Amino acid sequence: MTTGGIARQVVLRAAATAAGPALLLRRWTTADADALVEAYRDPVLRAWTRLGVPDAGAAVRWVEAQRTGWEGGGRLSFAVVEEEPGGGRVAGNVVLKRPEPAGPAGEVGYWTAAHARGRGVAPRALQVLTDWVFETFAGQGLEYLELMHQVDNTASCRVAEKAGYGFERVLPAVPPFPRDGHLHLRWATGGPVPG
Repeated sequence: MTTGGIARQVVLRAAATAAGPALLLRRWTTADADALVEAYRDPVLRAWTRLGVPDAGAAVRWVEAQRTGWEGGGRLSFAVVEEEPGGGRVAGNVVLKRPEPAGPAGEVGYWTAAHARGRGVAPRALQVLTDWVFETFAGQGLEYLELMHQVDNTASCRVAEKAGYGFERVLPAVPPFPRDGHLHLRWATGGPVPG
């Protein structure tokens, strides 16, 4: 069964590395509410995100917003879970935003929980998401993905580069973003097609 033209139960995987266990990328559920609240207690995460998740009620609303995004097809958000014996722990989030499904561009975003930083979670999850996006939407006109972050978020800049998103240009600050940003791009074909 599909919703918005996308399979309901998309599950993606990234292999284990010396730095960390295998990753499972799956849709968010209300069972993840406590993990979301815990992740958003981290002041580093809060510094780079616009929305907070201060309690269980806010977490359930956040998960519901992700479900709505899947239903409409314009925001496909994945919980990134470290696969471990007996279960797994939420390690982050990756998301594809495509407000214009027939357009040439999409935008990706991510965050990593404090306990999972420094083990390559974000670049591995972003790479798996990127590969899936270009394969899944190849016939729908998707040409490139954008990744944006504030200029002073050097960790996000490193993640972008590790996942093959080349630096494109500096973006001027526009509310609600208080600082200039970086725009990184990744092309489905490896680069822009010469005109």
